[in-house]
Amino acid sequence: MAEAEQKPVEEFTKVESIFVRQRNCLLLRADFSPLFVDYYLHLMQHGLRNDETEDTVLKKLLAYFTLHLVSRPWQEYHAWTFNVCTPRLANYFISGSSLTEDVVGRAFRDGVRETDKNMLFAQNLLPNKEPQTSVITLPDGSVEDWVQDFYRQSEQRQSRAFDLGEDKFALITAQPDADHDWLQELTVEDVRAISETEQTKLLETRKFVFRCGCTVEKILPVVRAMKHDFADLLSEQGFLEISCPRCGATYKVTPEQVQQKED
Repeated sequence: MAEAEQKPVEEFTKVESIFVRQRNCLLLRADFSPLFVDYYLHLMQHGLRNDETEDTVLKKLLAYFTLHLVSRPWQEYHAWTFNVCTPRLANYFISGSSLTEDVVGRAFRDGVRETDKNMLFAQNLLPNKEPQTSVITLPDGSVEDWVQDFYRQSEQRQSRAFDLGEDKFALITAQPDADHDWLQELTVEDVRAISETEQTKLLETRKFVFRCGCTVEKILPVVRAMKHDFADLLSEQGFLEISCPRCGATYKVTPEQVQQKED
């Protein structure tokens, strides 16, 4: 008997935007396995590691943030910054855009500001416009509770967030005249079977990878602009270690690189 052909692994995560007819709700869903592979490769490449707690939270935030991006217009750039005390004190940063088809994020515990409540700072940037910022106090519950509370406070509409298992996630948001009772009562099993039990229409798909795009060449202009602040370190160590604030990648910058443009 011939061996079953293995399904090729996608190089990107494809997010489906689906309208649920009669319920007037938007379903966003995806298998995030490809994006999580990119995330772990990034950690390995730069010698980074997250503890299990932070790793689990960050992956969920990456998933729900990406689904949220697909619910928004293409040209927008979004960023979420979390300062939380539960499940333990940590910061999480996630950003991305449908135009570049990428998201990036990091978790860190060093130097985190002490807090007794969970806070989300959400930014929406549009070309040639002032950034829109929301500051939201979040409940002590799960990541799903955070996302749903963000929608209630910032988007001012009902939503439900679901971890479907095996790196699959879904976000369902209320549209005008939505069936709010149906939305509130949904279970994980209901969402898994929604294409069979409800009338749905696929509106669009978007694809995403985990990618920052940072390079030492992009960081050099910042170092050159602040050269006087780093002069002693460059002299003593012979190099600087500069970390990307978006993804945590660390680059070594030498005096020769700093002076190259000046020469």
